[in-house]
Amino acid sequence: MTDSAASLHAALSAHLPVECRGLIVALSGGADSSALLTALHAERFRQLPLRAVHIDHGLQIQAAAFRAACEALCTRLEVPLRIIAVRVDVEAGASLEAAAREARYAALAAEVGPLECLLTAHHREDQAETVLLQALRGAGLKGMAAMPACRVFGQGWHVRPLLEMPQSELLELGASGADSACIDPMNTDMRFDRSFLRQQLWPLVAARWPGAGAALSRSARHMAQAQELMDQSAQPMLARLRDGEALSITGLRVLSAAQRMNAVRLWLSQAEVELPSTARLEEALRQVLNADQDHVPAIVWNRHALRRYRQRLFLTAAHPPHLQGPLSWTHSSADLPLGNSLGSLCMVPQAGGLDASRLPESLVVRRREGGETLRPAPLAKTQTVQHLCQSLGILPWMRDALPFVFAGEELVAVGDLWQETRYCAAPAESGLRIAWCQPPIIV
Repeated sequence: MTDSAASLHAALSAHLPVECRGLIVALSGGADSSALLTALHAERFRQLPLRAVHIDHGLQIQAAAFRAACEALCTRLEVPLRIIAVRVDVEAGASLEAAAREARYAALAAEVGPLECLLTAHHREDQAETVLLQALRGAGLKGMAAMPACRVFGQGWHVRPLLEMPQSELLELGASGADSACIDPMNTDMRFDRSFLRQQLWPLVAARWPGAGAALSRSARHMAQAQELMDQSAQPMLARLRDGEALSITGLRVLSAAQRMNAVRLWLSQAEVELPSTARLEEALRQVLNADQDHVPAIVWNRHALRRYRQRLFLTAAHPPHLQGPLSWTHSSADLPLGNSLGSLCMVPQAGGLDASRLPESLVVRRREGGETLRPAPLAKTQTVQHLCQSLGILPWMRDALPFVFAGEELVAVGDLWQETRYCAAPAESGLRIAWCQPPIIV
């Protein structure tokens, strides 16, 4: 076994979970990932099954060449290959590079099966570049820790076994694969920060400090260890703060500013969302802690938001789901999918429920328009749905997700929360209840 092969074997032994039952290489068609796949094929580590996945972003005219390179390599090595096309949505002012990365990792996470490890070919210079870029962005410990060697991912893990290996050694190890790889033009496009650093700055750094790659990679390890200690200290505090899916505002108030930031960062990290900048997070906590009781502040970054309702802090989507429609529902014959990750509606038997004889065959389901009223019980008063939502504590940003069920112009029910008494059978008589299957969190 060569020194490079021994290094790969040692790295795999150090970072692959012992429970791992299969390896997936994220294969771009470039030199690094091609070399990794070739080296793993030769290594046959633990005799684990090996396959490759190629993500086609559809962003480059060279996409076909990358696919062809992946197909040719996998055919030669007799390694199964799956090609997944993804759509990259870039919001105004957002980074194309970041959007492509997010789409790529979402597709890869969905591909990782139980106890499988996704392996990427990030090497020592990649890690060093990440440390420098994070430093230039003013990152804290977590950012400066750069890329972790192993993390939970999909139904398995994402492992970067080569973070201690220089690129030259990787390419030598998998030379037969790297030689036939494609060159990604984005790697030389100076519009991207990493490409500028790699092409313009890194040669100067490496010439002045030949050991810069190893030193920066070592710094990342030190930062990761420090971050681990901070996470350990935050864990008991976070456990006390948890209030269902949210955090207690009252609990946050009694912590020091540093403890508060540390606990919220850990909470966000465990939710696997990209952390906001320190300034953004500080502003978020300032707003949620100082907001009046009837205010619902929302601090948005990327595709996420922090929102306060009453005495709880929630992590939500930047744009919460809302009901599309109106939708027509033939309730006697079919369930009604609501779309937008909102589940579905169906009718189930229930004594004293909705009287089928009073309902038209086709109901209309739509979101609120405002001012809707309903009498939820025989002895109750007619109330606005807005008041009922406030009484039950329905999250304000989820109220547009509630399915309002109408018979013509008359409100019959709101999801499985309330039913209009005038449409209900007597308590002992057979009736129907609307069931909301797989609903989102609304309280």
